[in-house]
Amino acid sequence: MTQIDVAELKAQLERLRQEHRDLDAAIAALQVAPGADIIQVQRLKKRKLLLRDRISHLEDQLTPDIIA
Repeated sequence: MTQIDVAELKAQLERLRQEHRDLDAAIAALQVAPGADIIQVQRLKKRKLLLRDRISHLEDQLTPDIIA
């Protein structure tokens, strides 16, 4: 993997982490609001889980495999 690839992966990873934080804030705000749309909250939570999976995948790609 080249330095450019690593830099691109790190940039993508940071964007995903930011989106994950934004979703967390949006979910918290919706849950506090009276008359919150439960379906919208569930969709945001599902999106957040998908982002977490993508973040984990990218972190695995950036971490070198060590054979013990």
